[in-house]
Amino acid sequence: MLNISRLIAQIAPGGPTAWWTSPVLIGGLIVGGIFLLVILFYVGQYFSLWFQALLSGARVRLIDLIMMRFRKVRPQEIVFNRISAKKAGIDLSTDYLESHYLAGGRVTNVVRAMIAADRAKIDLPWDRATAIDLAGRDILEAVRTSVDPKVIDCPNPAGGRNTIDAVAKDGIQLKAKARVTVRANLARLVGGATEETIIARVGEGIVSAIGSAQSHKEVLENPDNISKAVLAKGLDAGTAFEILSIDIADVDVGINIGAKLQGDQAEADKKRYQAEAEKRRAMAVAQEAEFKAEIQKNRALVVLAEAEVPKAMAESFRKGHLGIMDYYRMKNVVADTAMRESIAGDQTTTGA
Repeated sequence: MLNISRLIAQIAPGGPTAWWTSPVLIGGLIVGGIFLLVILFYVGQYFSLWFQALLSGARVRLIDLIMMRFRKVRPQEIVFNRISAKKAGIDLSTDYLESHYLAGGRVTNVVRAMIAADRAKIDLPWDRATAIDLAGRDILEAVRTSVDPKVIDCPNPAGGRNTIDAVAKDGIQLKAKARVTVRANLARLVGGATEETIIARVGEGIVSAIGSAQSHKEVLENPDNISKAVLAKGLDAGTAFEILSIDIADVDVGINIGAKLQGDQAEADKKRYQAEAEKRRAMAVAQEAEFKAEIQKNRALVVLAEAEVPKAMAESFRKGHLGIMDYYRMKNVVADTAMRESIAGDQTTTGA
């Protein structure tokens, strides 16, 4: 009893040592106060978001806002987009929004696209919208294109060409420009081909339609026939768009490709014939040279044969087969022949 009385006397007001002046107690209160202020400051950051969501009818639990910070999610983006969707009549849970945010998606774009699609009476569920966004497509732009069709120039001037050039069957070149009106097909946006495919297919169709025309005049008289022929081919198959119309904006007459090709062919034939004629001439020259060589050869043989005559005559003299009078008669014949040849040669020269 004595110890208890003494303890009470010590801690009682006016006692030897007042309890509120204890250093340990004061230090504990200070640390507790600081800890409480940190908690209040940390929680206070999300209180305004929680209160705003509560007043907007898109209630979010305060503990969920706090846990978003630990999950590396921006609470402001999640809350604002949930409020926007709720006000538009679309109830999106914070789990959906957080999961898409953590997957690297653009939450704001997806929510705005869903609101626009809902206003335009377009069926766009959350799963499809997030899939389109994660595929790298601009879902908001796709919805706008689905509501308000866009016009694509064919060919694209950014590609360096301003016209689609094709040649009709009569050889006349035509230069055409087309404008393609398309609407986004949200069901085929994931995995569907882009605008470049539409431009390439339309260009190919225009070239085919002009090339099948009998005359360029037919194309100039009815350019809408090209549009009908191209549109009937179903060029939007497998693309992310639906082609509404293909309009030929301009058709100009180019050069006469047929005449140019014929001229080039004639020039090529001319060079070929010249080469063949030169070949034949070279062969004739070679053959003439061969004939001259043959003549020279034969002349050499004649000279050799003539060289054998004196030998034969000498042999005849030795054997008695040829007399001296025979020899002189032969010399007279040779002289007469030479004289006649000389006279004939002079007459031929004079006549020439």
